[in-house]
Amino acid sequence: MLATRIFRSHAARKAVFGRIRSISSFSSQSEPNTSWTPVPYITETIGGGWRTSDIFSKLLQERIICLNGEVNSSLSAAVVAQLLYLESDAPEKAITLYINSPGGSVTAGLAIYDTMTYIKSPVSTVCVGQAASMGSLLLCGGEPGKRFCLPHSSIMIHQPSGGYSGQATDIAIHATEIFKGAEEPE
Repeated sequence: MLATRIFRSHAARKAVFGRIRSISSFSSQSEPNTSWTPVPYITETIGGGWRTSDIFSKLLQERIICLNGEVNSSLSAAVVAQLLYLESDAPEKAITLYINSPGGSVTAGLAIYDTMTYIKSPVSTVCVGQAASMGSLLLCGGEPGKRFCLPHSSIMIHQPSGGYSGQATDIAIHATEIFKGAEEPE
């Protein structure tokens, strides 16, 4: 019923649902997104008209960022951009980062972690679902005293691991980098 009031024409419906697909897929050419997740929309009455916006935009207005899924370069770029935007908007106001992640890329995750610690805005972190591997490091990156875990969430922390083959000197360099990475985040 509500959909018929909002989408009076096929073109409007197609425009909105086309937008849902583009918002929900944080994929790049190097990292294909094989799943499609619908993004919920909120419809508000403004004056005599309607305004529809996706739920993530509404949450961002409230300084809430949702990090859902595997940490990769596309998701990292989106989260870093949101953190920097909120920092430029009001550096003294707190940001809340909700994390539900099985982990992922170390370099992409460290880009988020570094941004969280770089900005002046205090970042609270909340685990919803799971924070494993790189997700757990991001959970720990929250402001001291502002790191939370919901009752049925799970957290998994492990030693850094990596696989490498090649010449002995290259393997030694790679191993040194893994040990260095294990000691750095505070």
